[in-house]
This record gives sequence, C-alpha cells and structure tokens, in this order.
Amino acid sequence: MLVSLMDGRARTGTELAAIAEVGASTASAHLQRLEAARLVNVRRQGKHRYYRLSGLEVAGILEKLSALAGGRGQPFVTTAPQHLRAARACYDHIAGTVGVALRERFTSLGWLTAHASGSDEVYELSSSGARAFRALGVDLEAAHAMRRRFAFGCLDWSERRYHLGGALGAALLQLARKRRWVTQDLDSRALRVTELGRREMLGRLGLLGGT
Repeated sequence: MLVSLMDGRARTGTELAAIAEVGASTASAHLQRLEAARLVNVRRQGKHRYYRLSGLEVAGILEKLSALAGGRGQPFVTTAPQHLRAARACYDHIAGTVGVALRERFTSLGWLTAHASGSDEVYELSSSGARAFRALGVDLEAAHAMRRRFAFGCLDWSERRYHLGGALGAALLQLARKRRWVTQDLDSRALRVTELGRREMLGRLGLLGGT
C-alpha cells in the first residue's frame, strides 16, 4: 500500500485494499497503524477517506528500503517490471533508468557537483549548471524557495544507483510533464517518455533514446 502511494497520488482505503489484495477490515487496520506512525496522512472528503504518503522523507525511506530488500553480497539483478524500471515517478521526481541517466548526465556535464553529507549524496549547482537548467525552463528561484533540500541523490531501487531528488528533481519532473516529455497513466507511477521527450533529451542533453 505504501509503495502504491509513491506516485504522489491519494487513494481510498478500498483502492488500497484491492492493490494489497486484502480485505477491507485488514486494510483499515493497517492504515490506522500507518496513520498513527505518521507514515500516511488522511483527508476526509464526503463519504471517502483519502490516504497519501505523509511527506518526501517517507518516500525516500521507502525507495532505500526497496533497494536494500534484495540483500547484499549477491550480484545485483533487477526484478523490477520493465515499465517501472525504465522510468517512474518517485513521489515527485524521476526515477528508474531515465532518472539515473539524467542525474549522471548532469554531473558529467558539470552542472551538478556531488559531495557526501553523512550517508547522503548532496549536489550543488554550478554556475554553468544554473544557466543550463534555466535554459531548459526550470524555475530555479522557485525551487530554492521551497522548504526542502534542494538537490540530493535518492537511491534507486531498480538501478541501485542515484537519481536526482529534492526540489530540483521535482522541478525537472514538473517541467517534463508540462512540456509533454513524459506522460503518466492514472493507475500507475510508470512514466512514458514521449517521442518529443526523446528528441529533446537527445538534442539538449545528449541522451540517446531518452535513456
């Protein structure tokens, strides 16, 4: 149920019960515990109660737990479905093969510089990066004004490498949706890179095929 909420959308208890393939009473008991633990927020609207993740920190923890679930010491082979592995929404930023490729491209171009902060990887924007993101159409001032970390590495559960999280990652996904570089189905967090998106990523970033 928690993983299904990582697309940033709200769902009813009935929908979450169907996703988890459990009865309504079982789902209700779990949701009460999740709400008590502040992992989900609930909003009452009419006769319905809508649940969503309580914040970005919860989404980040879920992504890390998913990455660790396969254990260590074994060669990594992803079991993620292809449509989710290619590109998906990790709450409000781009994850999957495309998300990782974007983050790696930004660092290789010198737009972002990485440094460690505790156990996290944090990114700073270079002057050339600021010009480049503005040229793409990213509103950096609005991203900086948000009450959250600006840019950090979010461990990708299907790739076991970092994709771009934080306010900058959210602004990038917002731009990609607005420009129709990616589309998202209503019932899935999978993202589909459009033909326009592939051309733009190739022309502007040098990413072949949007990956």
